[in-house]
Amino acid sequence: MLSRIDLRDRDLTARELLEVVPRADLDVSHAVEVVTPIIADVRERGADALREYAARFDGVELDQIRVPADRIEAALESQDPAVLDAIREAITRVRAFHEATVPPPVEIEVAPGARLAQRWVPVGRVGLYVPGGLAVYPSSVVMNVVAAQAAGVESIAVATPPQRECGGEPHPTILAACALLGVDEVYAAGGAQAIAMLAYGAEDLCDPVDIITGPGNVYVAAAKRAVNGVVGIDAEAGPTEIAIIADDTADPEFVAADLLSQAEHDPLAGSVLITHDEHLAERVEEALGRRADDTKHLARTKEALTGVQSAVILTSSIDQSIQVADAYGAEHLEIHTRDADEVASRIRSAGAVFIGPYSPVPLGDYMAGSNHVLPTGGTARFASGLNTTSFLKAIQYIRYDQAALAEIGHKVIALANAEDLPAHGQAVQARLEG
Repeated sequence: MLSRIDLRDRDLTARELLEVVPRADLDVSHAVEVVTPIIADVRERGADALREYAARFDGVELDQIRVPADRIEAALESQDPAVLDAIREAITRVRAFHEATVPPPVEIEVAPGARLAQRWVPVGRVGLYVPGGLAVYPSSVVMNVVAAQAAGVESIAVATPPQRECGGEPHPTILAACALLGVDEVYAAGGAQAIAMLAYGAEDLCDPVDIITGPGNVYVAAAKRAVNGVVGIDAEAGPTEIAIIADDTADPEFVAADLLSQAEHDPLAGSVLITHDEHLAERVEEALGRRADDTKHLARTKEALTGVQSAVILTSSIDQSIQVADAYGAEHLEIHTRDADEVASRIRSAGAVFIGPYSPVPLGDYMAGSNHVLPTGGTARFASGLNTTSFLKAIQYIRYDQAALAEIGHKVIALANAEDLPAHGQAVQARLEG
C-alpha cells in the first residue's frame, strides 16, 4: 500500500534529503488567485457578500451570520454528557500547559544606569478559524481559544462554516465548545470569505482582528496568505501528516494504527514510516493493509496511503532516520525506538514529538494538553506550532541615565558617522554637551 523510498547505502546531502522526502502536491499560489476576488468582495460589501457565498459554497440561506448568544448556550443541552466531559478535561489540560508556557518579562542592567526590559503584551483582538469540512473539530476550538486566553487576549471571535443540516448554524458541538470556553462571538462563516471578514471587518457585524489563527483547507490557507500583513497569521496550514521513527522494538500494530489515524483525515494526508528495520516495515505494511480494510473512511484513507505524500523510508541506521526526520520536518513525529527519549532529544525539526509507544498523535489531537495546530509541509524546519507567543508581542524598553549615555556616547557617534547618518550622532552629541 505504501510506496518505498530506499535510502540505505546512500549518503545524501541536506538538500538532496529535502528533495527525496514525500510531499503532498498542494498549489496554494493557484488558490490565491481564486480567493483574491472573494476577499475583495467581502471587503467591499460585507455581510451581503458573506450571505451570497454561504448560499453558493455552503448551500444555506443565512438569516443571521453572527450566532445569537442564547443559541450558543443552548447547544450544550444537545450534547452527549461524555463528549462535554471530554471537552472540559481537554480545556483543563490545555489551559494548564499553555498558562505555564507564557514567557516571563525580562529586565537587566547592562551597565550602571543602563537598563533594558522586555515585556510580552497580548494583541487586542484575535479571529480564530475552525474548519467544518470532512469532520467536526471542537478540539480546534479548544486549542485556539485556550492559547489566546492564556496569553491574555480579551476579544476573541470564532468563525466556522454554517452547516446545511444544522439549519445554517455551525455544528452544535462547535457551539458547545465555545460555550464552555465563554466565547459568545461566533460567526457562521467559512472559507476565504470568513478570513476576509476577520481581517477587514464587516460594518455593523464584525470588527477587524489583529491576528487570525486556525487550520483550514487550501483556500483558507490561500486567504490567510493574501491578508498576511493586514493582520498577523499563525501559518498556512496544509494537509495533516505523521512521521514515525521506528526500530525493531516497535509494535507494528501500534505503528500501523497511528499511520492510519492520520490518513483518515484527508486524501492528501501524509503517513510516513522511517525505519532501518526492513522486517518491521513489512510487518507494519501487513497490519496497515488489514486495518485499512476495516476503517470507516476507507476511500479517503486508501487515497492518502497510496498517494505520493505517504511512504516507507528505509534507512541504514537510527542516525540516518533522524536525519531524514529532520529533513521531513513532520507536523507530528512519533518515536518508537529503544532509548526513545534520547532519540527525541536529537530531533531539530518537528511540530510536536510523541515519545514512546503510549504517546500516540491522537492523544495530542485532543487531550495531552499540548496544542494540535502545528506546522505542516516541512515548515517545522523553521516554524513553531500554535502557542501563547502566537498571540503576544515582545516590546522592548530602554532607559539610560545621563552617566550611562555619556559612557558610550562617543561610540554611538562613531558608528553613526560610519553609516553616514551624522544627525544620529548629533542627537547624542547634544546630550553630551548639555
